[in-house]
Amino acid sequence: MRLSYKKKLFLYFFLVFTVFTAVIVLVQRNREKIYKTENLRTNLNAYAEVIANYIQKKNLHSVTEMDSVNQILSLLPPDLRVTIVDQKGEVLFDNTVIDDRELENHLSRPEISSALIHGNGSTIRFSATNDMDYYYYARFTAPYFTRVALPYNITLKDFLEGDNIFMYFIVLLFFIALISLLYLADRFGRAITGLNEFITSAENDQPDYDKISFPDTELGEIGNKIIANYKLLQESKNQLNQEKEKLLRHFHYSEEGICIFTADQKKIYANTHFIQYVNTILDEPTFDVDMILEEPDFKDLRIFLKKHTPVNPQANTLPIYQSKISKNGKHFAVKLLIFTDNCFEITLNNISSSEKNRLLKQEMTNNIAHELKTPVSSIRGYIETLLEQQNIDPAKQKFFLERTYTQVIRLSELIRDVALITKTEEAADLFEKEDVNIRDTINEVTNDLQNQIQNNRITVQNHVEEAVEIEGNHTLLYSIFQNLIDNAINYAGEGITISIDKYAEDNEFYYFSLYDTGRGVDEAHLERIFDRFYRINEGRSRKNGGSGLGLSIVKNAVLFHKGQISAKNRKSGGLEFIFSLRKRLF
Repeated sequence: MRLSYKKKLFLYFFLVFTVFTAVIVLVQRNREKIYKTENLRTNLNAYAEVIANYIQKKNLHSVTEMDSVNQILSLLPPDLRVTIVDQKGEVLFDNTVIDDRELENHLSRPEISSALIHGNGSTIRFSATNDMDYYYYARFTAPYFTRVALPYNITLKDFLEGDNIFMYFIVLLFFIALISLLYLADRFGRAITGLNEFITSAENDQPDYDKISFPDTELGEIGNKIIANYKLLQESKNQLNQEKEKLLRHFHYSEEGICIFTADQKKIYANTHFIQYVNTILDEPTFDVDMILEEPDFKDLRIFLKKHTPVNPQANTLPIYQSKISKNGKHFAVKLLIFTDNCFEITLNNISSSEKNRLLKQEMTNNIAHELKTPVSSIRGYIETLLEQQNIDPAKQKFFLERTYTQVIRLSELIRDVALITKTEEAADLFEKEDVNIRDTINEVTNDLQNQIQNNRITVQNHVEEAVEIEGNHTLLYSIFQNLIDNAINYAGEGITISIDKYAEDNEFYYFSLYDTGRGVDEAHLERIFDRFYRINEGRSRKNGGSGLGLSIVKNAVLFHKGQISAKNRKSGGLEFIFSLRKRLF
């Protein structure tokens, strides 16, 4: 049977106190016995000294003379036995021997032998002469041994034994101590039991704080502090688990591929994107990412890891490796971060779209440079001609100036369009928002383009209702309709009709259609007409004075207003743009 801590504690101290009490009692009784024995020896020595002094004073020598010792026995205890023995062991006097029988030699008696050697001696033994036990004490005073003895009876035995009062007192103290111990063990045991119950419930992650109580003691205070600290630890653990869960969820849903390894290159965690990106890079698919550093594509990471481990814990910065891996038409930014415990993290970030944007920007820069080259060269040529030929004909001079002005207009439009498209992509939040009436905006555009519309005998039909309003940017909304109508004027042909209609709406969007009845566009070009500087026919934009960015500006302006745009050829002829615009941006 398993004892409780309280019972174990009580039993332990009970045994300790019992042994301690028994030892104290035994030692004390033994010391008391020794003390009383010494008192008895002192008294008997005094008696022997009185008798020895009397013998010397009376100068007694023979047996008959020794009988006079009886004269002083009345001064001594009545049951005291007195024996005078000479140096040869012959008994000269014994007050307990009434007849004149001769006693055997006493030189071999223990008390006599001890007195002969040490000057005195004592012993407890049986007397054959008197058939009883005596406590003997012998003293040697030359030339005689003076021996005195008291009957070793119950009275003397009780006298020599320890005092029972002390034993009773010790036993009383023992029981008082046991009662105190029982009280203390109960208080101490309740504290230990409470801690034990708490630890047991904590190991099962089910601590019941309401059922755990401690006594009002220092140990109880310690127990309460332990539970308070455990609660804080549990709260910290829960918060840590929540943060860990958040971090793992972040890793799981992150577009970045993340994998964490131990110091011996064993995987701790890898999200799905990391597995996907790794298998995009490697020639053979694998789900065992522990060995990826052995692959040729990750050779530089392996070299960097070998060079920078183990990490110096005192270092101010952690070793970081960054590079790029291009494989199978994809581009990945790779980063290796080594932690102070030599664990490390590898991240793979798909930068294919960023790389594509970089290439597109590079292409746009090349296109801009190409577009700028022609007007700038023309302007330079016309001005150089005017400067070199001072006497040039005024009509020819006007011609050169008009051509220069046309190229400057084209150059300014190009710069304006590039600035507008860049702003929509990189600084869209700088555009002001206001309520814009779409019908009024379309009318504004047609008024500004009235000369081109009339010169090309074009009819513009605005079917948008008066109440259609959008919270957006007026400049961008204007550019949508201006570029679409301008595109129809320049490329659809003469004598056509341009129709604009709001054909549907829902709680969030207006849906618009803008079409012309012109020649349309080859199906092969429909998917790319919104690309920057894309030309269906080389030189077409230059011939018609456009920058080549009109439809790209339209697409970016539609996207700014949270909408979508597409183009298609109409069955009855002409090109139609279908696009949506959100009613409210927020």
